[in-house]
Amino acid sequence: MTQAAILPGPARAAVVAATAADDTGFVNLARAIARWREALGEDCVRIDRLRGQYEANCIGIARSVPVVLRPRTESEVRAVMAIASACRVPIYPISTGNNWGYGSAVPVTDRCVVVDLSRMNRIVEFDAELGLVTVEPGVTQGHLREHLDRHGLQFMVPVTGAGPTCSLVGNALERGYGITPHADHFAAVRSLRAVLPNGEVYCSALTEAGAPIVDGGHKWGLGPYLDGLYSQGGFGIVTQMTIALAPVPEAMEAFLVEIDDDAALDGVVAEVRDLLQTNGGGLSGINLMNRLRVMSMFHPYPHGQVAPRSAIPAELVERLGRESRLPSWLGVGAVYGDREVVAGLHKAVHRRLGRHARRLRFVSQPALQTARRFAALAPAKMRARLNKQAEMATELLDILSGRPRETAVRLAYWKNTCAPPQGVPLNPARDGCGLIWFSPLVPMRATDVRTYLGIVEDICPRYGIDPLVTLSSVSGQCFDSTVPILYGPASEADRGHACYDALFDACSAHGYLPYRLSLRSMHRFTDRSDSPYWRLVKTLKGAVDPDNLIAPGRYAPAY
Repeated sequence: MTQAAILPGPARAAVVAATAADDTGFVNLARAIARWREALGEDCVRIDRLRGQYEANCIGIARSVPVVLRPRTESEVRAVMAIASACRVPIYPISTGNNWGYGSAVPVTDRCVVVDLSRMNRIVEFDAELGLVTVEPGVTQGHLREHLDRHGLQFMVPVTGAGPTCSLVGNALERGYGITPHADHFAAVRSLRAVLPNGEVYCSALTEAGAPIVDGGHKWGLGPYLDGLYSQGGFGIVTQMTIALAPVPEAMEAFLVEIDDDAALDGVVAEVRDLLQTNGGGLSGINLMNRLRVMSMFHPYPHGQVAPRSAIPAELVERLGRESRLPSWLGVGAVYGDREVVAGLHKAVHRRLGRHARRLRFVSQPALQTARRFAALAPAKMRARLNKQAEMATELLDILSGRPRETAVRLAYWKNTCAPPQGVPLNPARDGCGLIWFSPLVPMRATDVRTYLGIVEDICPRYGIDPLVTLSSVSGQCFDSTVPILYGPASEADRGHACYDALFDACSAHGYLPYRLSLRSMHRFTDRSDSPYWRLVKTLKGAVDPDNLIAPGRYAPAY
């Protein structure tokens, strides 16, 4: 094992422990490490220092990460790929690794070298006339927001509930979505660059032919649409992405729809569908949250009133909801555009949703300032509740205005008795939170929504999981529902996975399948030998990446 001599003692021990490989596998990795150090520099190659942070996750998956590489440029990524290919070492690229509830930075298969692209954090170009920004993988929602504010650029960041520290590129490639005007984030991707397994750099046909400006304005390019291979696909390492941003509108109003009972929800579902189909251009995505999901934002988890490993009893949910004046369902959305357009949409939303609602409120910045002045004059008990509502309304307006907040990230800590560190960005994986996202697509029909809710409300409590449900519009025909499977510390993951499997099986029987998968659940699709679709994916992946070196097992069959 003479090649191992190139590693110092502690590093060699770390690689041995992390790989548990045969002699050939160890020597290949040792050789690759030495070459990466020569090509990238010592500070870009981590073996034992801070390696554990890349193994931390919220879904209770154990993976060994022998090495972490942190390239700074596309040329360094090409060097990483060339050495990985020469030494036959599998790699797993991440943008920032903050993919909480789906796997964080953890590879699908064991003993992959993690390639952390977070140091590639340049905003390469911004075309304010066309509203196009080109970013590297390490550019986060917060970075882009700071850039826009610093330069007085009137555009909205395509925010998500994951918060300021999460990558724009990573979220778009995972087909994430939000509730700002460009709600479908991969739909807003106009072009990209990627390092291929053979070391070449991919870009679309129009850019390659010398027309990057029109490529940025025309998503589909020319010829077969290949950019889509890099969305939920391990066909290369994306190093740049051009994204279309929505401009800040002249006017914006958020709306909150309080729904008294489940029966009224049927009517709201139909009205949301019709609103999006007939007025979608000026509407945000619309979220519908059940009482438990809303309670998680307003009320601390009632630990002392719930038996260990049990869901909150229905009667306690009812009492706490009544005390906090929480509706059975809360709808959230916004209208955007010129003042005349917003006034018209205001009327349409009020006419359609108001007749099914206990209460329908429109919220704007001026209205919020008035509410804060009123709260300051209210009695102490009422003042605390009004201030909490004003705080949540402020965060909602920020998110709807394209300003990232940690509002949804706090959900991961609801059942976890360990408080996050003060003054640092939230990181549920670092802090040991247990969270698995179940995120099926549900047709935007009242009958399907009712069937789906019945499944979730029946299955989750059996595993001691609280059935928190959000229905988010991803089109005028379909909701994505997110059910956060919360189970306290990540060490209690077994029942979380059991709950996920039961939900997956029951929902699959009705055709409610996820739009996005955690590491543990990908095989449920990709291992189907009877699937022409996944056979084609395997064929394409094998042609582009014959040694299966980039993210093996990620949305692709093993080979």
